[in-house]
Amino acid sequence: MIRLGHIDYSNCFPVHARLLTEGAPEGVEIVAGLPNELNARLATGEVDVAPCSSIEYARHAREYVLLPELSISSDGPVGSILLESALPPESLDGREVAVPTASATSVVLLRALLELRLGIEPVLRSWDQGADPDPVSAGAAAALRIGDIALKRPVPEGRHVLDLGEAWRAWTGLPFVFAVWQTTRPADDAESIRLHGRLLESRAWFHAHEPELARTRAASFGLRPERLSAYWRSLRYTLGERERRGLERFHAMAVQLGEAPVAPPLRFLSVARPSAAAG
Repeated sequence: MIRLGHIDYSNCFPVHARLLTEGAPEGVEIVAGLPNELNARLATGEVDVAPCSSIEYARHAREYVLLPELSISSDGPVGSILLESALPPESLDGREVAVPTASATSVVLLRALLELRLGIEPVLRSWDQGADPDPVSAGAAAALRIGDIALKRPVPEGRHVLDLGEAWRAWTGLPFVFAVWQTTRPADDAESIRLHGRLLESRAWFHAHEPELARTRAASFGLRPERLSAYWRSLRYTLGERERRGLERFHAMAVQLGEAPVAPPLRFLSVARPSAAAG
């Protein structure tokens, strides 16, 4: 039995689509959770493979191996990682910015964009975006929202919105990799290699059935079918040469920020080498 983590956001669905729609194949158990929960469960061995925050690989690269050709990435606006602010981003130096407890990578990305790109240092505090009231209305200068909550939220009039995927692309010219499929099992583990093949098949099945899936799944995510379809099409689920370069650039910045010990080499499961044409 191999336990596969699944993020409870619409952006993870495309890679796991067939397994979620037709049922997990024999020998595969799907364990759902938020990004921070899956990070912890992979680290403690409660799941064997998961689409975990890309910063987790930099923090624990010795324990993890990446599954080739799979990521949740954007090459421009992402629509679901948004900084909502009462002030322009360049005016946030020394101001309170609320960041979600549900995500690790987006918080480090926000630090990179504000501290390394703009040269400002806000005061970050954590908040539960699913339960706590709007931090900006409560006095914070800005709040970072992620996932379907950010995707669905109507932004109050007069607030500034920074799409972190768009800002990263404008700054670096590269895609941003939010999550990568990781495993704690050895690079030559047969079950992991077999699951990797099933995930690639599931992703291809999703692309062949995307319009129908948008219609049948939209209500479960609280979105209109056309909005869900447009969101899925704005994302990238590959890990080709440009995505890998973006990931390595992010890891190097995380080291500068003290968020990771080193920018590690990318180690992959022992299947065919990731193709530069895959992304």
